[in-house]
Amino acid sequence: MTRIAVLADDLIWATRLTDLVRAAGAEPVPARTLAHLQGSLIEVDGVVIDLTARAYDGIEAIKVARTARRSVLAVGQHDDIEQRREALEAGAVFAPYRRLVEGGSKLMDQWLLGSVLAAAFQP
Repeated sequence: MTRIAVLADDLIWATRLTDLVRAAGAEPVPARTLAHLQGSLIEVDGVVIDLTARAYDGIEAIKVARTARRSVLAVGQHDDIEQRREALEAGAVFAPYRRLVEGGSKLMDQWLLGSVLAAAFQP
């Protein structure tokens, strides 16, 4: 089964993101800090990161996950253009919170399929 780390320190978003990963047919691996994420990277196929956390730097978390060659879906505020740009430059796919609320299942399914296919072709 595909395993996806979910890095979020906000209980509401951690629950929502974990539920979306589970609904997409993957096993969520919750993480609350960057250290937790780093410890789980060897056992996961991809990472979902909530960018508006207080316990970690979301852009740094993307870089850590990408260095480990994991696909990353970063979620954040739709109107934070700078954060979106930084997330994309760090190698993540970006989705605003609003898209997750309005059509999260479809979005998560599409991202998950892409990350699983990408992992299958990595040396």
